[in-house]
Amino acid sequence: MEDVIIRRFEKSDEHRTFEKGYFDLLQIGGMTVGQAIYQPGWKWSTHVGAATGARYCEVEHVGIVISGHNRIKMRDGREYDLKAGDIFYVAPGHDSWVLGDEPYVSIHLAGAGSYAQAKVS
Repeated sequence: MEDVIIRRFEKSDEHRTFEKGYFDLLQIGGMTVGQAIYQPGWKWSTHVGAATGARYCEVEHVGIVISGHNRIKMRDGREYDLKAGDIFYVAPGHDSWVLGDEPYVSIHLAGAGSYAQAKVS
């Protein structure tokens, strides 16, 4: 194995697109790392979940917000806001959406591999 590996999301291993956003994945050091970029007006249940009929995201996430503002709503109704600099853990069973006029950008260190996967027929 190499001593140092340097990767950039501009040259991702996989690019998953959906309305008002996309999710890029990189394989590095035995991990799958993701970058989410969502435009203003993006909502998980509308722009990702609707394609599969899911009301809530069932992926567990650990990551850090780079820019923008996002709201998380858990299945039980609790809500949390994420903004630049926040390091987050979000359990399965949530919806989320972008707040404000700025795109939301976050890096996902856990849960990236199974997030926003294309539906297999």
